[in-house]
Amino acid sequence: MAHILMVVTAAGSLTLADGTEHATGFWAEELVVAHRDLIRAGHTVRVATPGGIHPTVDPGSLSVQVVGDHGQIDEFIAYIASIEGELATPLPLDEVVVANYEAVVLPGGHGPMADLATDAALGAVLVAANDAGILITPFCHGPAGLLSAVDSEGAFAFAGRRLTVFSDEEERAGGLGENAPWLVASVLSERGAIVEHGTAWSSHVVRDRNLISGQNPQSSAAVALELIAALSE
Repeated sequence: MAHILMVVTAAGSLTLADGTEHATGFWAEELVVAHRDLIRAGHTVRVATPGGIHPTVDPGSLSVQVVGDHGQIDEFIAYIASIEGELATPLPLDEVVVANYEAVVLPGGHGPMADLATDAALGAVLVAANDAGILITPFCHGPAGLLSAVDSEGAFAFAGRRLTVFSDEEERAGGLGENAPWLVASVLSERGAIVEHGTAWSSHVVRDRNLISGQNPQSSAAVALELIAALSE
């Protein structure tokens, strides 16, 4: 049994390119699938957020126009309700003891663009985890959180590493479109990450040593499976 830290955005809104506020939070499918599958595999999951703030679900991730299935939405809502105690009392990121965990998981939603991308406490967690070879598993917009990981000289800890993330194509076509304040895939590339994409809206996972990343919500189950397999190695 492994102990897993699940880092969840605490942001409830994101300022768009036109200056308006967009309601956001964590993406229901991504958190639910990762949390559920890791627990079913016998692992423990501890939720952490910036400042220990109770995270909120992105309303778009519970919209039938997005999900397309009322039954699946009901399943997400029920699972989130079943772990409300964990979500209501998350561990503050600045209190995380990295050595207590075998993996760090970062589900998405647009929220990580608003807080995790620049959170110094998360950056310290990720640098320490990476230095120790602890598994780091961000997916969809979760890799925005990797941008917080800089060393004492300001160098990006994941420069030169292979990863995947919600693509610019997906953002423009089915995300925030041209009103996105910035594009996560492009910024990661600019910082030196080697970004690899699969077909838009299809499951795609990339593993580079201890870094396991997924492209989009459709990759949630595959990311969890890859992490579970890596934990058994």
